[in-house]
Amino acid sequence: MYLRPTDLAAALSALKGRSWAVLAGGTDFYPARVGAPLPADILDITALPGLGGVREEAAGYRIGALATWSEVLATPLPKVFDGLKLAAREIGGRQVQNAGTLAGNLCNASPAADGIPALLALDAEVELSAHDGLRRLPLRAFAAGGRRTVLRPEELLTAILVPHWGAQARSTFCKLGARRYLVISIVMVAATLEAGADGTVARAAVAVGACSEVAKRLATLEAKLLGKLLAPALADLVQPDDLTSLTPISDIRGSAEYRRDAALTLVRRALVELGRE
Repeated sequence: MYLRPTDLAAALSALKGRSWAVLAGGTDFYPARVGAPLPADILDITALPGLGGVREEAAGYRIGALATWSEVLATPLPKVFDGLKLAAREIGGRQVQNAGTLAGNLCNASPAADGIPALLALDAEVELSAHDGLRRLPLRAFAAGGRRTVLRPEELLTAILVPHWGAQARSTFCKLGARRYLVISIVMVAATLEAGADGTVARAAVAVGACSEVAKRLATLEAKLLGKLLAPALADLVQPDDLTSLTPISDIRGSAEYRRDAALTLVRRALVELGRE
């Protein structure tokens, strides 16, 4: 069965009583099924009103479930979103950016999903809607493993919620791949730093992707950065022990040792870049 509801209540009602494959941008959905039959039941959410775009609310910014990477790039946003925009430019080519959604990137839950570290470094949450109500979760609690999330069968991810950061907050995104564009990440790093009135780091978030089953924040390093002068010398604080929570694997794109060393280099590079701004 193929269903394309035109209001959210109908979509959530359908999810309550049947198992569906949810379709939005389709940039992961179709390529993953080349040469294979499509799922028996497809719920196409592209006609649902109110789930597109990026807008500011009282508590922060709301990125709708149908917001595409191109929409994020085209939307005027504070400097703290620069890292997310850098990640958006790495998501496939222009056609993929025009169709692919940020919410789909999260639900696909690839260990190498470019959007997840960038959103983790913004302290993002997800809004999960069901027929009987909604819940909000920190993004770090949403991915349960490679290609797995805690999304329940009756739930739909309806928005990504990014809290307000201070005016002095800045972010960046670094990615290592076999070539510049259109490549699966070997390692990626997203970092956000906010300076206090005295020029020291008042808030820090550093996330690494493609080095664990799910992207991870580096809590030990974040704590170490607090209170330090926001300058390129922050990179000197980063030590291998700060990355011990990572569990990289060896595959065709690189060995575990190479990934760990590359992650260390990219974290330092990200902090140098943010310290220069």
